[in-house]
Amino acid sequence: MQTYGYCRISTPRQNIERQVRNILAAYPDAHIVREVYTGTKYQGRAELDKLLRTVQAGDRIVFDSVSRMSRSADEGCQLYADLYARNIDLFFLKEPHINTETYRQTIQRQINAQLQTGSAATDNFVSSVISALNQYTADLAAEQIRLAFAQAQKEVDDLHQRTREGMLTAKLNGKQIGQVAGRKLIIKKAAPCKELIARYSKDFDGTLSDAECIKLIGIARNTYYKYKRELREQSAGLPTL
Repeated sequence: MQTYGYCRISTPRQNIERQVRNILAAYPDAHIVREVYTGTKYQGRAELDKLLRTVQAGDRIVFDSVSRMSRSADEGCQLYADLYARNIDLFFLKEPHINTETYRQTIQRQINAQLQTGSAATDNFVSSVISALNQYTADLAAEQIRLAFAQAQKEVDDLHQRTREGMLTAKLNGKQIGQVAGRKLIIKKAAPCKELIARYSKDFDGTLSDAECIKLIGIARNTYYKYKRELREQSAGLPTL
């Protein structure tokens, strides 16, 4: 049995080590899988996809929270169901009530209780009762799992809504939103982004392609090439336009 800890951040400016520390504190033997990803769907996450192909029945995957597995309730529930069916244990440090182990134990307790009280019943009757209990527990589990993922998705949606409302309020109060026409824009994130480009791009000191760098850094394609051009101009001693 192998234990994997899956850690994900949406941009390289976030600190992934907090998730790593939390998982290793609970599961010191966990093999940590790190991933930087800028989207909200689990499809296309290279490290997660690789992990899903690697895990075997009896293995466990540990997440700091359900939001690290997926922010979409539909996709999160589907992935949970698929892994549960493969007999892969899922553990969520912040939502332990939806751990797969919790539901397996619940099912077993219900089955044992029914067998003890129904010893005089026929095999067919006991079998039908057990089947009904399993279905009831599965339905209850699915609903609670969906609620957990839905809450994670709601938190992200609420954050986006607050950001939009804040920008609208600032604009209505006369605050400049965006760049003033004709003024050279100096972005605080430019320096760390350029540092990452210089470190990872194969055109400088790294080994990654442009597409890989864009995904790693989490910036727009046009912004990436703008920073890359400015880096070349700086290297050549030319003034940045």
